[in-house]
Amino acid sequence: MDSSEFQPAQLRQSVIAVPPMARDTNGNIDVQENEKVIRFLEAGGVRSLLYGGNAVFYHISLAEYSGTLQWLSESTSDDTVVIPSIGPAYGFARDQVEVLQQFNFPTAMLLPSRDVVDQQGIATSIRRLAEDLGKPLVVYLKFDRWLDASLIRSLEDDGVISWIKYAVVREDTSNDDYLREVIDAFPSTRIVSGIGEQPAIIHLRDFGITGFTSGCICVAPERSMEMMHAIHAGDYEKAEAIRKWFCPLEDLRNEINPIRVLHHAVEAAGIAKMGPLQPMLSDLDDSSIERIRAAVSQMA
Repeated sequence: MDSSEFQPAQLRQSVIAVPPMARDTNGNIDVQENEKVIRFLEAGGVRSLLYGGNAVFYHISLAEYSGTLQWLSESTSDDTVVIPSIGPAYGFARDQVEVLQQFNFPTAMLLPSRDVVDQQGIATSIRRLAEDLGKPLVVYLKFDRWLDASLIRSLEDDGVISWIKYAVVREDTSNDDYLREVIDAFPSTRIVSGIGEQPAIIHLRDFGITGFTSGCICVAPERSMEMMHAIHAGDYEKAEAIRKWFCPLEDLRNEINPIRVLHHAVEAAGIAKMGPLQPMLSDLDDSSIERIRAAVSQMA
């Protein structure tokens, strides 16, 4: 694992993969199968891994948190950046930070919540958690106006934000006043598009942010990396062709559920046995799984 201090250039060097988490039949984290996913991603050129929503860190237990951080820190190459998540509940995040202090991850991402929070409270929590960890945090903007630009600017002034994952879904990606406000308040070199390949061209080309996260990269890492390099090189025709190539699987994620579809897609691609989902997420029916297999087979 690359434990060096975060540098903005890292966000352009690799698509940030957001893998699912494999579990065994008893619901325990399956280290061996998860390592297969990591090795597959690294073989495809990926050097940044973010364990958050797709890995269902929302529902990870505190009892398994330290062990998870241990194998994550040991299972990657020396030049792969690994970012675990904390939260979304503040009390749980504080307990997780105490565990994180025993490791040398460059940062952690605070998972977002809309329940029993307000903007000033969110900002205060980010500030205190970053201070407790002793490192700036990744801020995940998933909901419109979840955190006003003025508060983002104040957090940046205090040095408690590492980078921002911007993942507010719009019917028209090009029409996003909130993203413009965020860019006015925070360096675009430290903002990444957080909704996969589909909005990445518009976000990077038209808004000038620097990189993107992806779940579907876990099925085709070389293609997603190729798309990122094409965008940075200004070859938007090539990038658009790759974006469309990902559409069948992304469309299923949008239609059914992004986490559950990706979980089955990784297994359908023969990368790893993903096992059951966490109980807070129900599994898919056979017809949905068959549609996922069909979409993945088109990507072979």
